[in-house]
Amino acid sequence: MAIQFSVAVRNARLDAIESAIGVSPTLEIRSGAPPVNPAAADTGTVLATLALPSDYMAAASAGSKQLLGTWQDLAADATGTAGHFRLKQGATTHMQGTITATGGGGDMLLDNTSLATGQQFTINGFTINEPHA
Repeated sequence: MAIQFSVAVRNARLDAIESAIGVSPTLEIRSGAPPVNPAAADTGTVLATLALPSDYMAAASAGSKQLLGTWQDLAADATGTAGHFRLKQGATTHMQGTITATGGGGDMLLDNTSLATGQQFTINGFTINEPHA
């Protein structure tokens, strides 16, 4: 039998992620596949960098945690196809994952993954799930 946690424990684990990353992190949208892990060097081209607010994720509920508010960039920094993201506090990457267009099954969902310099885009979905139900 696999280890299982109560909803309260799962929610606490999820909320601890935002606390550990800290306030006002940056979100980098990058081209290509993510590196092997968050400790590995950056890969791909930075297509956009978003400064997230100090409270950027909703409180965990039912073992799930979602973005809070609207995550939008008014002007992409470079042209390319978004492939992954890195969530950083300073120079330290704390989280990374894949990006697809809405409905594509990536860890983060953009309204359009083909970005052009100066283009506005919105992150339509980002959810973290605690799997030990």
